Amino acid sequence: MTKKKHTPAYPTELRERGVRLFRENRVNYSSDSAAHKAIAPKLGCSPDSLRIWCQQAERDEGQRAGLTTEERDRIKELERENKELRQANEILKKASAYFAQAELDRPFRK
Repeated sequence: MTKKKHTPAYPTELRERGVRLFRENRVNYSSDSAAHKAIAPKLGCSPDSLRIWCQQAERDEGQRAGLTTEERDRIKELERENKELRQANEILKKASAYFAQAELDRPFRK
């Protein structure tokens, strides 16, 4: 079984600042990649993290195809709720089978 890598949770303010710095300074670099590589160390994050934040900001603003942050959060919430409901349903099925068997095992009375 592979272990999930732990990624640090960066504060929202840092993400917003990173996106703003990228947008303000993008014209000073030959490519987006070069801008990410130059700006990210100043923020204390990886260039890939900054790239992902910028892409997500574009999705949230409707400039890029894909799920917005709100939509992703809603899907996570629904998946969590779905998991809980499946677990509750499984418990109810087992309880129902247990009580049905107990009823069959009970001696018959007139």
